Amino acid sequence: MSQKKLTSYPKEKINILLLENISDAALEEFKEAGYVNSRKVKGALSEEELIKEIKDVHLLGIRSKTQVTSKVLAAAKKLQAIGCFCIGTNQVDLKNATEQGVAVFNAPYSNTRSVAELVIGLSVMLIRRIPDKNTAAHKGNWMKESTGSYELRGKTLGIVGYGNIGSQVSVLAEAMGMNVIYYDVETKLPMGNATQVRTLKDLFSQSDIISLHVPSNKSTVNMINKQTLKHAKEGAIFLNYARGEVVVLEDLKEALEKGQLSGAAVDVFPVEPEKNGAAFTTPLQGLPNVILTPHIGGSTEEAQHNIGLDVSSKMLNYLEKGASFGSHTVPALSVPAIENTHRILHIHKNVPGVLSEINQALSGKNINILGQYLKTNDQIGYVVLDVDSKLSQEAFALLKEVNHTIKTRMLY
Repeated sequence: MSQKKLTSYPKEKINILLLENISDAALEEFKEAGYVNSRKVKGALSEEELIKEIKDVHLLGIRSKTQVTSKVLAAAKKLQAIGCFCIGTNQVDLKNATEQGVAVFNAPYSNTRSVAELVIGLSVMLIRRIPDKNTAAHKGNWMKESTGSYELRGKTLGIVGYGNIGSQVSVLAEAMGMNVIYYDVETKLPMGNATQVRTLKDLFSQSDIISLHVPSNKSTVNMINKQTLKHAKEGAIFLNYARGEVVVLEDLKEALEKGQLSGAAVDVFPVEPEKNGAAFTTPLQGLPNVILTPHIGGSTEEAQHNIGLDVSSKMLNYLEKGASFGSHTVPALSVPAIENTHRILHIHKNVPGVLSEINQALSGKNINILGQYLKTNDQIGYVVLDVDSKLSQEAFALLKEVNHTIKTRMLY
């Protein structure tokens, strides 16, 4: 298969929209692949604005602010894939995207190092009470003292959520001479000498520093609250560089004011401004030894560049080859190219008999299937068919008429 001609449709007719100042690395990838109608917008769009923009969009790129709702998806008649150029996908209505056969990709690993390094840096800053000394110095007050300042070496770091970022933090912390314990809802193989504990209570009561690295879902919303925090070791430090909905900020404020915690660093909040420069308030403002950052845990040049390459590559592989590896909606398939065939993609509701109907329809017209790949999830099935190139248009027409069809696409 010629790499110069991967698709049967004119690339200049494919519209790509990238929002929220996604890295230029992604834009360059699309343009180098021949997609000249690739447009980048600096900020997020509201639901109403996105509904107006998305009508003729084939590929949509977003970060964490843009919400792709059921109303947006209903207006996206040509949409093939959504790229979340970040770790999470909770800003997309995944159920609705699945039902409409829209592939959703993200970059779960690309900013791992950026967040992990910052967590270690913040731990040093807070355990040395640098925020207070920095504030005093800016006000002209010389606070040269060691009282309340400690080293990381020999302290215990408690990690809540031992996934990609949590385990990377674990490795860096051990390199700093820390003891590491972690809590996760699943049994996880530890990195280095880290030890898994059975309960959050165990972790909070033993940790000098507590760092959150959990996703936002029904089980984690408000999981850190007054009841959880009361078990914290007196004088512990608390960091949340995970998701804003996980922590009840009023309860965290109370724990800081009472001295149960000696410091905190928070990067994510239940409600965040949509644009840079917008007004922002939180109960944690003005508290001593507290570092507040504007959701920049993974915001380094390296991370954004890597995310741009990672997600754009997945989207291009899906658009041009039908490969859905890494998708959260369309079942994951990685398929080889077969010479002298035409490839058709078929997405359908996952009900019995669809594959049988596909095969019967094609065999009834003596259309030879040279390659067939199927993967399903609870909602939909995804079939990639390589057929005789001389009969591909007839095959394409037949597949569009198969019962329970959601989306059919002639790839090449």
